[in-house]
Amino acid sequence: MEHVRTSVFDVELKKRSLIPEKWEATVRAIGISEYKEAALSLAQAFATDELAQYLLDVPDLVGYDDEAKWRLHVDIFNYIVAAHCYKGVVTTIGPDYEGVALWMPPGKEMDDWLTIIRSGMWRLYYQLSAEGRKRYYDELLPVLHDTKAETMGDRDNDCYYLVYLGTKPSGQKRGYGRKLIEQMAAKADAEGRAIYLESSSEKNNAYYQKFGFEIKKDIYLGANGPSPVRLTIMVREPQKLANTIPIKLSANFKVM
Repeated sequence: MEHVRTSVFDVELKKRSLIPEKWEATVRAIGISEYKEAALSLAQAFATDELAQYLLDVPDLVGYDDEAKWRLHVDIFNYIVAAHCYKGVVTTIGPDYEGVALWMPPGKEMDDWLTIIRSGMWRLYYQLSAEGRKRYYDELLPVLHDTKAETMGDRDNDCYYLVYLGTKPSGQKRGYGRKLIEQMAAKADAEGRAIYLESSSEKNNAYYQKFGFEIKKDIYLGANGPSPVRLTIMVREPQKLANTIPIKLSANFKVM
């Protein structure tokens, strides 16, 4: 009788799931219909990020408790992910969007008015406090733009830009980040193009170096404040096939 119960239990465990099995191990590009799921995963991945907190922990954000700040944090990622769905590339892996990467391919930008309106990014100006707007629009965006142009020179519009890479806590230590990097790195290598990124975590610098990224410089936000936020600028030069990790691209993967 015990044997029968065990067999029935085993059958229950083997029931087919409606979640596509390939999502567990295959990187896929997503469109605007899935932007909220990807955005929530990134919001969770960057919940303790110093840069994210720098934009929200401002003295004049009156009336915002922790829950209100969390909702604004999620909104910011909603806008950014939506903009990348329209003008860049959003890749994900895992049955519940555990790992997400936002890419801006060569020659692409997302700061045109149509994308700002369609993505909802225009709302952010009215959601941030005066100090938050100053930090985001007058400090962060110009610094990122100028630093990338200075670092990449005449390749500024001819490189891949890894804007965000994150794995939410429930999906960590499964190799999702590695697969997200490797897939686009294979495309960049095939085209002979570099990959540019800003790292907001010193711990992640060593991680990126495993994939061929090199540190170029450090920049700081809030340099005159009590807790400056450091961003490390890193670049991965195109590598020859013999020096890269073997990568299997999915048949339906393409840059939109």
